[in-house]
Parts: sequence; structure tokens; C-alpha cells
Amino acid sequence: MSLFPGFERLRVQTSGAEINCVKAGQGEPVLLLHGYPQTHACWHRIAPALARSYTVVCPDLRGYGDSSKPAGLEDHANYAKRAMALDMVELMATLGFPRFHLVGHDRGGRVAHRLAADHGERVQTMAVLDISPTLKMFERTDMAFAKAYYHWFLMLQPSPLPEEMLAGRVPFNILGRVGRDEPDLSKFAGEAVAEYVRCFADPAAIHASCEDYRAAGSIDLEHDRADRGRKLQMPVLALWGAQGVIAALFDCLADWREVAADVTGQALDCGHFVPEEAPEQTLAQIEQFLLRHPMRAT
Repeated sequence: MSLFPGFERLRVQTSGAEINCVKAGQGEPVLLLHGYPQTHACWHRIAPALARSYTVVCPDLRGYGDSSKPAGLEDHANYAKRAMALDMVELMATLGFPRFHLVGHDRGGRVAHRLAADHGERVQTMAVLDISPTLKMFERTDMAFAKAYYHWFLMLQPSPLPEEMLAGRVPFNILGRVGRDEPDLSKFAGEAVAEYVRCFADPAAIHASCEDYRAAGSIDLEHDRADRGRKLQMPVLALWGAQGVIAALFDCLADWREVAADVTGQALDCGHFVPEEAPEQTLAQIEQFLLRHPMRAT
């Protein structure tokens, strides 16, 4: 727990998984969702400071970290963002938070998007870090994007080929590499990297993360297409790395304004791994956003 001093570690059973999380603080609840190839540890430079004013919950998504890792179903439905989002709704309800602020980076941002779409009454605000919506990114795929995010198209291939190719390579296949010609781990804490290495040494974690990407390229797109024409109504903050692929190949604000009614945001001076590469900027943006949109007393 040295990455999260003063945080309580909890395990919560949902209808589809057992979720590992850490929790601390008092005040309005904020749920922080990590990306790939990481765990809740990616928030270690943000969560303790945020917990001075808010109740902060940092879980490992289904299939990641120390949360349970069920074998994927044939249609990948148990790794659909709908299923992973329901885990988070049930986790927060169990902790006594029927409504909360929501922040997601990378895969966590995709879970956050589905959670906000399916359970909008639960979400006070949503912040998404260095992603455009999944459907937009797949539909806009070209050679430049396929080369930059090659792992998307590897990991959604049928089992077991991606799992076999990735064994022993995660997290270094992606960590510090996205959008860069040469990997750069200089912004990552050694203790956090060691945690990622520990968790992805489990073959079940490799399989689960592949299932996450398989779902993204199949059932998640079905769910997203069914939502065309609907817009999220809660305030949305979009942040992205000025040095990353999203900045180079997508119009992040315009993309989110296609699916949400109230979107603000900006680029930060970093690459893809926003919470670890630019924690001070990220924290400041999130805190300002939350202060602008407080929860009403009931």
C-alpha cells in the first residue's frame, strides 16, 4: 500500500466478478478507472491528493490487477464494457455511493463511457483521458492509426495466438511506447511498473486483457451503434496528451461532442499515459472540473 498511503484495501463481489479496490478520503465520491497495461496503481500520483477533498475509489477492472479474471465467453460478452461498467455500478453501490463522479483513462475511459450511457442517473460528471469514443476510432481507422495502435488489432484476434505472443512481454509491449518511436519509462515510478509486471505475469491477466480488446472490436461496437443519436447529459471533461496519437489523428473535443451534450477539455503536455506522465496538470484539471459541477444535496 506504499503507493496509496492511508488507503483501505477492499474486495467487493459483484454479480459478475470480484473487484479489488482501494478507498480513502471524505466528501463527494470519485471513481478512478485505469487503462491497459496497468492497474489501479496508475492513479498513485493523483488519488492521494484528490482524497484530501473527495472520497476516492480506485478499482482494478474485471480481468486486471487483483480483480477476478473469468475465462472469456464465445461472444466476449463478459468483457463487454457493459459488463465491466455494471461491475463498477455495483461496486459503488456496495460502498454506499449510488451517484458519483467518474474518471477513466484509456480502457477505463471506455468503461466510463458505457457506464455513463447505461447508468446516466448514477454519474454526476465524467472525465475521459486520452481517448476518443471507441466507435469513432474504429470507423476512422487508417494506416497511421493501425500502425500506432497495432495492439488493438493483435489483441482482438482469436485465442490463443495473441495470448501466446504477449506472454512475458506485458506491460513493456505498450507501457511508455504508445505514440513514440522509442519507449520512454522515465515518467513511471518503479514501484508502479513492478506492480504491472507482477499482475501481467499471470496468464489469466493476458487472456482477460485480450478479451477486453476482442469485446471492443465486436459486442461493444454493437452497443455503441445502438446508441447513435443519443447524447450523454452529464458534464464531460476530455483531456488528452499533446504528444500522443489522439492529438495527432483525432479531434478529441469534436468526437466527444458527437456523443455528449456538454463537453470541455484540452490537451496536456504529455503522451498517452496522462495520469503518470502529467499528474499535476491532470489533478488540477480534474479538481477544477469537479468544483464546477458539485453534487446537489438530497
